[in-house]
Amino acid sequence: MTYPLPAQKQFSRQVLAWYDNHARHLPWRSLPGEIPDPYHVWLSEIMLQQTTVATVGPYFSKFLANWPTIKHMAAAPLDDILTAWAGLGYYARARNLHKCANVICRDFGGYFPTDHDELLALPGIGPYTAAAISAIAFDRPETVVDGNIERIMARVFRIEEPLPTAKKDITDKAAQLTPLKRPGDYAQSLMDIGASICTPRNPDCQACPVTANCAAYAARDMERYPVKAPKKAKPVRRAVVFWIENDEGLVLLRRRVEKGLLGGMMEFPSTDWQADDVTLDDASVHFLAASGFPAAKALVEKALVRHTFTHFHLELRPVRVVISGAGNPPIANSVWVQPTEFDGYALPTLMRKVVQAIHAP
Repeated sequence: MTYPLPAQKQFSRQVLAWYDNHARHLPWRSLPGEIPDPYHVWLSEIMLQQTTVATVGPYFSKFLANWPTIKHMAAAPLDDILTAWAGLGYYARARNLHKCANVICRDFGGYFPTDHDELLALPGIGPYTAAAISAIAFDRPETVVDGNIERIMARVFRIEEPLPTAKKDITDKAAQLTPLKRPGDYAQSLMDIGASICTPRNPDCQACPVTANCAAYAARDMERYPVKAPKKAKPVRRAVVFWIENDEGLVLLRRRVEKGLLGGMMEFPSTDWQADDVTLDDASVHFLAASGFPAAKALVEKALVRHTFTHFHLELRPVRVVISGAGNPPIANSVWVQPTEFDGYALPTLMRKVVQAIHAP
């Protein structure tokens, strides 16, 4: 189904008219008549990737309180950024946030470039984020397609090709409807419609401003779209994770390598994450003893910790180990920390679960 040009203009007019009366009030969104702050747009868009609006709100406010401008963020230690980010997940976003802030301050004098290609070349900014910043912050007629807009377009055009292969077709169709005027408001209006009306289940089509243009509504099969390819089963990885406590009550934290999963975050040391299970005896010999720790005074296994990443499930068996002595940690990139001071370290949600398991009765 395609629209002739008059219908395209009508589509954007209806969407914008709805937005003028029903726009969500979000902490990063400028008020009517205000010029959007590119720093706010960029920060919120990075945070909102794979995360809900309700979750992002407090984090956005915390980041602005700590680093009110991009120059403040660039000057901050990466550890501070990672610590403030802890709990939002997908930690590469936080590392790229810091890198991007430094590049903008170094190469652009602390101001976001307005050119789409220059935005796209910045760390952590992909096609979607570049388009969103261009449209919302600089009023450029870029085609913005997030998950909500993707769903709306799949229904409006009744696209049968399953995701993710349908992404290009969806983006091409969305481009047909993107207006030259108020492209930022238009993109945000579609985000709001997708979040509050054109929802994955039980869409409120009677409240939708573009029902007359929706092919899926005409066929009454809205929930069939977007069509998705069958999900592949996620593999399970397993490990033993060690809460290593010395005579002074200090606990060992280790920094993960900068790149890869949870890069740069702090963790409790563990065996390798692997498909095969590992016995506690093997873990003690091949990890604790091999790492140079003295014999444990106590070794107590706690309840299993489960966590799901994008591509696999993880099962950790937490073990509380009490050792004698309080010298320098024998493991590289590690430090003894008082548990009451964990909040000052970049512990990801997975490791917070380990803390809870250790303290559970």
